[in-house]
Amino acid sequence: MRASITSLNTALRHVPVWPVYAGSIGYPGWMLWRGVADRLGAEPVKVLEHALGEAALYMLVAGLAITPLRRLAGLNLLKFRRAVGLACFFFVVMHLLTWAVLDVQRLDEVWADILKRPYITIGMAGFFLLVPLALTSNNRAVRWLGPRWRTLHMLVYPAAVLGALHYVWLAKGVQLRPMIFLALVIVLLALRWRPVGGAVRRRGAAG
Repeated sequence: MRASITSLNTALRHVPVWPVYAGSIGYPGWMLWRGVADRLGAEPVKVLEHALGEAALYMLVAGLAITPLRRLAGLNLLKFRRAVGLACFFFVVMHLLTWAVLDVQRLDEVWADILKRPYITIGMAGFFLLVPLALTSNNRAVRWLGPRWRTLHMLVYPAAVLGALHYVWLAKGVQLRPMIFLALVIVLLALRWRPVGGAVRRRGAAG
């Protein structure tokens, strides 16, 4: 098993990152083309809006899974983490613009919905938490912020919970897909948690 993981990690070193960026741009374009071609059903704006929101959640879950996969299975996908995170943010922005520009269409109503509808309120809160992460997802920001960069990027954890809750709350009644997303986020965040006492004991044993 370890040998196969090592071989897979070796192969992944030769896989370029650019397809993640290309796919994140191509998917909204393809969905928009389907809407223009009248292939998204009776409510194309709603279908596009929900598809982009789900795509953001898929990328969010994928980004959260990278560290547990490396820690528990030895699978090293770290080279893709920045691209996955930026793709997630791009999908969130496109989801937000589709809702605001194509669905609501009026700035005063956008603001009213943010204040009136709790699921939109928490969705916007998650979006604003992601903004500084996207702005600092470059090597210059890493060097400038130093150790604070890692602390700042822990904002992805509450953003992930808010995004999953936004999806659950948006769905009317208990639906399986939103609950699966929420469960995945909770599990992946739990896998990142390390008890302080356990870490102290391990250091003591090593000493």
